Amino acid sequence: MKFSCEKALIQSAIATTSRATAPKSSIPALEGILLEADSELRLTGYNLETGIRTVVPAEIREGGSLVLSARLFGDIIRRLPDDIVSIATDGLTVHIQCGVSEFHIQGIDPEEFPELPAVEPQNALVLSRATLSDMINRTLFAVSNNDGRPILTGSLFEVVGNVLTVVSVDGQRLALRREKLEQAPDHDFSFVVPGMALGEVRGICGDGEETVSITTGARHILFRMGSTLLVTRRLEGEFLNYRQSISWKSDIKLVADVKQLMTSIDRVGLILHENTKNPLRCIVGDGCIYLSSVTAIGNASDQCPVEGSGDDLHIGFNHRFMMDALKAVPAEKAKLLMGTPSTPCIIVPVDEPEGEEAFLFMVLPVRMSASWDK
Repeated sequence: MKFSCEKALIQSAIATTSRATAPKSSIPALEGILLEADSELRLTGYNLETGIRTVVPAEIREGGSLVLSARLFGDIIRRLPDDIVSIATDGLTVHIQCGVSEFHIQGIDPEEFPELPAVEPQNALVLSRATLSDMINRTLFAVSNNDGRPILTGSLFEVVGNVLTVVSVDGQRLALRREKLEQAPDHDFSFVVPGMALGEVRGICGDGEETVSITTGARHILFRMGSTLLVTRRLEGEFLNYRQSISWKSDIKLVADVKQLMTSIDRVGLILHENTKNPLRCIVGDGCIYLSSVTAIGNASDQCPVEGSGDDLHIGFNHRFMMDALKAVPAEKAKLLMGTPSTPCIIVPVDEPEGEEAFLFMVLPVRMSASWDK
């Protein structure tokens, strides 16, 4: 194998495909990147869960294939001068040259690298990179990390007519993002994508207006973004019936400035730690939410003005969950819908029709163990 290409191009390809390599594995090839040169130069990373393949513009003088350590190969290319990189193989030995810099390293037999799974098309949809990236950004944080319910460690993609809905649930909160498709598929369908794979898709997508095609097969899902494709397994099982879970029976309807509310929660949350079960305490008054927190190290309080009244509702929340939701709201103001101290709080952008919101977040309250005052 002999080829040459610009350093910036191959460095970018290594960074992309390294997303799918295993950090540590009993199979050394899974820690590496497969290089294949024939009519084009392809780089592939695959950890048996997710695979990424990208094509790099290169001048190919001799075909061949080899697996190189993703970490070492990436470190070498990153430190080379900005020039044309020439790579040649002699058996399993790889010669890398750029300017006056040279490296000779050992590769791995490409026969040890597993093939990416084939995806036989069943359903497909197309949307812009920016749209897909935004939908992932506003829902991925609510994916469960509990392997006890594997189906919830991914996000549901549901296509109904010309509307794509992405939903993530972890048992304590729900995040939903809805978007109309320019091209409606022939029929409705749904599938669940692992959260880890969606994180990689988001990293590759960027914010461009180029399109992304998503193809689903019986066991795998294929995302194609320009010259890069990502293949991941489908999560099997019955996803939560999110429509039944969202309760619109809310007597308390408030409108809050998102940044103001985030600032207040952030202040009061300074003494709340990840490991503590102490909640963010809220008293929803007339035109104001009184926030407080109490832990072994001290207490804090703040106030945030709102439109509407909560009739002095006392309710507690996980402050991090509330911050995650507010960060994802695509509007300056949001509606907060509440009922009782034991019913969920729904957060949606203001001025959007009920049931057609582009974004919706629902969080379960934390039961308060003792009475407390404003």
